[in-house]
Amino acid sequence: MKVGIVPVGSVNADLMQNLADNLSKTFPDTSFSVLKKNLPLNENAFNKTRKQYNSDTILAEVKLYASKQKRYHRILGVVDADIYVRDLNYVFGEAFTPGNVALISLWRLKPEFYKDKPNQETLQTRVVKEAIHELGHTLGLQHCYRSACVMHFSNSIFDADKKQNVFCDECSLQIAIAVNNIR
Repeated sequence: MKVGIVPVGSVNADLMQNLADNLSKTFPDTSFSVLKKNLPLNENAFNKTRKQYNSDTILAEVKLYASKQKRYHRILGVVDADIYVRDLNYVFGEAFTPGNVALISLWRLKPEFYKDKPNQETLQTRVVKEAIHELGHTLGLQHCYRSACVMHFSNSIFDADKKQNVFCDECSLQIAIAVNNIR
C-alpha cells in the first residue's frame, strides 16, 4: 500500500518526515511519502463564532486532492489548526470509513495547548497515534472498546495519551485483511 502525507497549510517539515518514518513501523508493507506541495488551508472552512476550522470542509479538499493522486492508495492530510465536526467541540482527526482520505490536526496534540511546556517527543507520539487511528478508519476499522488499542475513541488528550500506538489483536487482524485486499 502507498500512502501520501500532505501538509494542509503550514506544517513543520521535520514533524512530517518523523510521522512518515514512524508510520512505516506500524504498517511495515506500506510506503509513506511526504508530499512536497502543501494544500492551502481554506479560510472558508473557518467558523468565526467557534474560532475553529470545519474538519468536513478540509477533509473534502483532501479528498479532491487525492482524486488527482493516482499513485497513492491513501492520502493523509495534516493540519496545524483547531478542527471540529458538527455536534463535537473538537476532533483530533477525521476520516472516511472506509475510504482513501484522512485528516489529523496537530493543534490539540501539542502539550502547550494544555499549558504544558513544549515537548517534541510527546507531540510526535500523539501525532503518530492519531495518524494510525485515522488510517485505521480508512481501512474500515471502527472504534475499539479496548482502551489501550490505538482505535479506541479519544474523548480527550488523556484518552489519547493512555492508548498505545498499536492495534489490539482483533484490530490487527482486520488491518492485515484490509491491507492484503489492497495489493
